Amino acid sequence: MKKNKRIPILPSRVTVEGIDRAPHRAFLRGLGLTDEDIQRPFVGVASTDGRVTPCNALLGSLAREACEGVRDGGGVPFDFASIAVADSMSMNHAGMRYSLLSRELIADGVEAVCRGHAYDALVTFAGCDKTLPGMMMAMVRLNLPSVFMYGGAALPGRLDGKDVTVLDTYEAVGGVYAGTVTRKQLDVLEHVCLPGPGACPGQFSANTMAMVSETLGLALPGSATMPAVALERRAQAREAGRVAMELLKKGGPLPRDLVTMKSLENACAAVAATGGSTNAGLHIPAIAHEAGIKFSLDDLARISKRTPYLADMKPGGKYLAKDLHEIGGVYAVLKELLKRGALHGDCLTIYGTTLEQELGDHPGADGKVVPKKAIMDTGGIVVLKGNLAPDGALLKVAGLKSLRFEGRARVFDNEEACVEVVRKRAYQPGDVLVIRYEGPKGGPGMREMLGVTALLYGQGVGEKVALVTDGRFSGATRGMMVGYVSPEAGVGGPLALVKTGDRIVIDAEEGRLELLVPAAELKKRKARMPKQSLSGALEKYAAQVGSAFHGAVTHSGPPKNRDRPRFRGKR
Repeated sequence: MKKNKRIPILPSRVTVEGIDRAPHRAFLRGLGLTDEDIQRPFVGVASTDGRVTPCNALLGSLAREACEGVRDGGGVPFDFASIAVADSMSMNHAGMRYSLLSRELIADGVEAVCRGHAYDALVTFAGCDKTLPGMMMAMVRLNLPSVFMYGGAALPGRLDGKDVTVLDTYEAVGGVYAGTVTRKQLDVLEHVCLPGPGACPGQFSANTMAMVSETLGLALPGSATMPAVALERRAQAREAGRVAMELLKKGGPLPRDLVTMKSLENACAAVAATGGSTNAGLHIPAIAHEAGIKFSLDDLARISKRTPYLADMKPGGKYLAKDLHEIGGVYAVLKELLKRGALHGDCLTIYGTTLEQELGDHPGADGKVVPKKAIMDTGGIVVLKGNLAPDGALLKVAGLKSLRFEGRARVFDNEEACVEVVRKRAYQPGDVLVIRYEGPKGGPGMREMLGVTALLYGQGVGEKVALVTDGRFSGATRGMMVGYVSPEAGVGGPLALVKTGDRIVIDAEEGRLELLVPAAELKKRKARMPKQSLSGALEKYAAQVGSAFHGAVTHSGPPKNRDRPRFRGKR
């Protein structure tokens, strides 16, 4: 093979060219590479493959297909796996403190391998809640020619002629405590709700962020909603490897060509239009941060307010990812948003074409999964502000019957204390359960509260009792549940001043979260901060992590001097 004229400008050449790189080349030959291989571009293929959860269990086989695609395109693939901490297994115990933290570990780990080994391009695979944003953050941070691919959602189980998911099992636990579900019924549901590998099949956190990946242009169109077990995923993974090589040859578009203020607004619109996970309020700002773009809950609120709620997706609606895939996938929603003037059509796709061009002949609303008439005129997520959340808090309004709640505070300084009360049903309709010191820094780790919110919903009080926390929620959470309160109690936010018996107002129509206590009284109160005994990863995380309002990020962003011309090519 003749030496490729492009190779000297590739990052990987620093590891293989010259007399003093003889040991490096020897190590590569130890992997089975030939002299010809060493002349080719090097491509990292990163995944969160592992048999620790069904979400990530198929990613290794998909990564191997991508490696073949890289070879087809003239590159040499180097596959490696990152960690994965799934909310599914860390739920409802102290292990959840490591979930959001794992997002940073994934991004940092991929950066370390790609920079340490000087790879020229990147293909990433992820399958569960924090692995998706972690990989996308790494792509934007590195700004190499890159393709993201989601591992896909699991198929639902079937019970009594209906689709069932693990959310039904979470909520059935609450039904057992309430006496409306028997232990035998719960056991049957537990055995049928997740029939195979893949992520949770509703519009929960993983599917929400998969939709974000397509909308931003970081992923191949059609990849977000295809079921995990679909045979087409293998061909799509191989195509991801080939596309990465095309991007390398053409010079882009690179991740920071794709992640712009306009495309981030599009991502927020996609989340709002589908009643997606409130965790997007953490992850979209974090992805923006890697591109050097200031983005916060205020931006999410602004976009959600102007975006119609279009897709009837669970948990607020009826349908699952597989149903959306059957009628055209993510692009079916984006097509409707474009028609309604709620999408920037001039944003780039991964092919270098515009989103409007790609949406041209794509089907839009089908009348069922995406009704012809909007379900609501504004999006399924609302940002609340007030004296209890000066920076902001998130409430998913998709599926709510009432948008206003006023009640008496019941204050808990950690999740476990609240769960114990909820299990015993030792609360009253009209209570506002306040769980504090569970924020990014105060937790630390910002634990997810699906365990307690599902208990409440399963007990039939999802809108009769409210919950307010500086922790976060699963995309599967529904009901009058307010999370991500910023600033958090752990840094002296107003949530630390609430006392049991105080009255709290939640008003999604006006966007208010108010503590009905005079300012003079609040000034007198002094927050009692719990003492923390930390070490290891949690200690480092607590020292570095910022506010949820800006995405709970742990570094200052990209270097200011790393600028370059924008991609202008076409497919």
